[in-house]
Amino acid sequence: MKILVVDDELDICEILKYNLETEGFEVSTAFSAEEALEMPLQDYSLILLDVMMGEMSGFQMVSRLKSNPATASIPVIFITALDGEDYLVKGLNIGADDYIAKPLSMKEVKARVRAVLRRSAQSKQAFAPHDESVMVYEGIRLDINAKTVTCDGKKLVFTKLEFELLSFFLQHPNKVFSREDLLKYCWPQDVMVLDRTVDVNITRLRKKIGRYGKQIKTRFGYGYCFEK
Repeated sequence: MKILVVDDELDICEILKYNLETEGFEVSTAFSAEEALEMPLQDYSLILLDVMMGEMSGFQMVSRLKSNPATASIPVIFITALDGEDYLVKGLNIGADDYIAKPLSMKEVKARVRAVLRRSAQSKQAFAPHDESVMVYEGIRLDINAKTVTCDGKKLVFTKLEFELLSFFLQHPNKVFSREDLLKYCWPQDVMVLDRTVDVNITRLRKKIGRYGKQIKTRFGYGYCFEK
């Protein structure tokens, strides 16, 4: 796991680098915000950042990080000699995850680093994409492997065709499919059915998924689509 230390004091950088490397982290250093911004920041799991540095302050650097989607989710711990509640509040308000005052206690630094990394990992897990076998649209949850559908937490009973139709729509949102397309992709190939059969099953599917039925749009003269 990679950590970046940004501080214009060489001694601070070296002390933090040494102590964090003893904890098993891979540590890089930069002696200014400007130097840090030239680095591949998206590769780091955490940034330890001084506030008062050269031309660009740590506050300004964090503002840039949070405005860039590629770096917005990188956790930041401010390390600073600035004292007072106002500085603490300002640092947290602009997006810092923690704030440690100098002089530093390495024991405290290590504990706070581990805590921030733990919270970051939990947050990423909570917002991670669903397994590919599970498709979700708002309150609809379709499990391809288990062949189950729930709607706002309520388990629904589907026919095989209804399940295949909903699965197909969720896999291809906002794309219009003709009746012929739906017959080709969702119906058994050895079964002869009429186009009207598609309409009947679409109507049933709309009713079963309740308030989400309105997402299955009819494009007159073209077919149907599931609109997200």
